[in-house]
Amino acid sequence: MNSQDLVQTLAKRFPTLYKIDQKLNTLVKKIELLSYLNPTNIEGEKAAFFSSKYTKNPQFKYPKNGIDAFRLQREFFAQEIELIVSPELSKLYTDTISYYSNMIQCITSIGHGNEFYYNSLRVFGSPNEKDVSNASFILHLTEEEPKEESIKDKSPEEAKHFFKDFAEQNNFPLNIKFSNQLAADAMVQNSTKTLLIKRNTHFSELQLRTLAHHEIGLHLLTTYNASVQPLHIFSNGFPMNVETQEGLAVMSEYLCGAMRIKRLKELAYRVLAVDSLIKGYDFKETFNLLHSQYLMSRDAAFTTTLRAHRGGGFTKDRLYLSGLKKIYDRYKSGNSINLLLLGKTSLDYENAIEYLSQEGLLASAIYKNSTLFSPEPKEGNLSYVLKNLK
Repeated sequence: MNSQDLVQTLAKRFPTLYKIDQKLNTLVKKIELLSYLNPTNIEGEKAAFFSSKYTKNPQFKYPKNGIDAFRLQREFFAQEIELIVSPELSKLYTDTISYYSNMIQCITSIGHGNEFYYNSLRVFGSPNEKDVSNASFILHLTEEEPKEESIKDKSPEEAKHFFKDFAEQNNFPLNIKFSNQLAADAMVQNSTKTLLIKRNTHFSELQLRTLAHHEIGLHLLTTYNASVQPLHIFSNGFPMNVETQEGLAVMSEYLCGAMRIKRLKELAYRVLAVDSLIKGYDFKETFNLLHSQYLMSRDAAFTTTLRAHRGGGFTKDRLYLSGLKKIYDRYKSGNSINLLLLGKTSLDYENAIEYLSQEGLLASAIYKNSTLFSPEPKEGNLSYVLKNLK
């Protein structure tokens, strides 16, 4: 059954679900958080911060948004969820409405300090004791000796050609744009199916492999797979999809052989940066924790601190490490992850996905991630590390 036939079947058999999903799709398109969260003056504030000898907190500016929060909230909560007959799907859509309602609050409070921070906590949560313990454990590991693959000598233009070649080898469509307003070196913009590359940076060969498997091989793959599903929630994202999606993406890095202890430490630093928010650290205090105490390079420390402090305190980064551990354990258990690759899904709502599968309301994946089904790399001690995370 093709995608259009599935949509017609859904509309006929589950008219209320179809109607609610259609309505939520029109609302969710207006609230892609990261489009508003990346500062517009990163480079200038970075230079000023370094010039101040790390003593003057950056003053970031953010894109303006024209969101009418009250109207959007009202439309979200006006949906007749109680008429959805399936308990699994009723819970999924109830939680989805709450999730995106909190996301609206995040967007409208960007740049407003604690207000944004507390809204971020509602959406992404905070690191728990286990997360911080895992991060600390990783930071005690000895990194591999630097190799030629780690030298950052690839320009953004060379990165573009690398990503295009990777996509072509996997028969994968790819749009690429350069941007000066990214906290990361590269990221997928879900709404436009575009890979954004940071213009003023350089990449190593290893980093390009990592980004290719993470951003294209997983994030863009699930974006395209979601586009043929009859329900738009697969494109817009299940509640708590970030932990699952980032876990799958980082697991792809590991199974393709691109992960090193240094990369694992990067995820650990992110947890500690978010934990510093909980402890009340400001930007310069988090930066000095990473740069002076943990000896990160000042550029890496600035980027990690920016990721955590943008908007007023953004806690999403605590989910990469916990997501990796959950997906690694799933991989070792031998249980299938196929349904998780059909869109922006979440482990927490697998019962709803399985229900849709049983009802014949899921389209087959357009693209496959063969990397996630590869044997575990034998080199190094990463398998020991991942197995022993709490």
